[in-house]
Amino acid sequence: MKRIIVMLCSVFFLGGQAFAGNPDRSGEAGAAELLMNGWGRSTGLWSMNTADVQGVESERINPAGLAFTDKTEVAAAYTLWLQGSGVGVAHVGFAQSFKDNVISLSVQALNLGSIERTTTNNPDGGVGSYSPGFVNIGVSYARKFSNSISGGITVRLIDEGLGNLNAFGVCIDGGLQYVTGPKDNIHFGVSLRNIGTPMKFGGDALSTTVNIVSTSTYQLTEVSNVNKFELPTQLNIGAAYDFWMGTKKEVKPKVFVQDFRLTAIANFTSNAFGYDYYGVGLEWSWKEIFMLRAAWRFEKGQFDPATRLDVYTGLAAGATFNIPLKKDGGPHLAIDYSFRATSPFQGTHSFGLRINL
Repeated sequence: MKRIIVMLCSVFFLGGQAFAGNPDRSGEAGAAELLMNGWGRSTGLWSMNTADVQGVESERINPAGLAFTDKTEVAAAYTLWLQGSGVGVAHVGFAQSFKDNVISLSVQALNLGSIERTTTNNPDGGVGSYSPGFVNIGVSYARKFSNSISGGITVRLIDEGLGNLNAFGVCIDGGLQYVTGPKDNIHFGVSLRNIGTPMKFGGDALSTTVNIVSTSTYQLTEVSNVNKFELPTQLNIGAAYDFWMGTKKEVKPKVFVQDFRLTAIANFTSNAFGYDYYGVGLEWSWKEIFMLRAAWRFEKGQFDPATRLDVYTGLAAGATFNIPLKKDGGPHLAIDYSFRATSPFQGTHSFGLRINL
């Protein structure tokens, strides 16, 4: 236990030195969709459950949590991002366990709606519309190394496109989780996200044909130079504690359960291209069938509109119905919802559906 605490403190210190939040670099990174979590359960805690996130949603926070997939999990979610902006975020994921190993496939796609096309010759439009495409695909592997330690890694392919203008990149997420305590109720976690190569746009859209008039008229093709951009690297460090309450029930020899669980979480997020985040949250559960959760994420300058860099004001909340399909346990069907407060817009709303087989 002491060694684990020393390790996490060391990672916290070194990570803070390497990725200390730098608001002066805000806007310099691209591929911001990598930081857009639309899963319905984890967003109710502001994605701050680095220490105890489990299942398919782990791919967006800490891939070590995939190691807790019992058999098969299929999940989908859709988010009304900054309601009123017309932006939607869709997630689909699948995870399958093989003894102590788990593999997962996840896809995120942005729906940016239809935008009227304008050109140099048609600045007022009237020549159709277009819809940008932002998609990333993650392939994850996770493993339980012991009863206490699990780890995971995600390789993510990133594709951004607009007609004949595209950018492609690859990044890696990695994470660890440690569980201890008399009831496995103490959790620690750390993850490093979006470590990858710079991206750069290219395509025929950067080429322009111009007429050159001298003694005769001829055409030349000009190609615009485009700078590379970095990915939004992020370090997460979290802890969680489960308070179990209610009458103990023996479900297996020397295996007991209790009806009520209250989990307290704390998390620190270091952003390489913006302010750091830190926050706390609570999740209450009844028999793991019905869950309520709420969290507050703090950011420097968030209470003053003149200094706040984010439209989010700090509050997140959500609920889950995890319905067993058989009386003796087994498959479950879960419905998730979360809300994140914003100013302006009408908040961000996430809806999710999960099936555990």
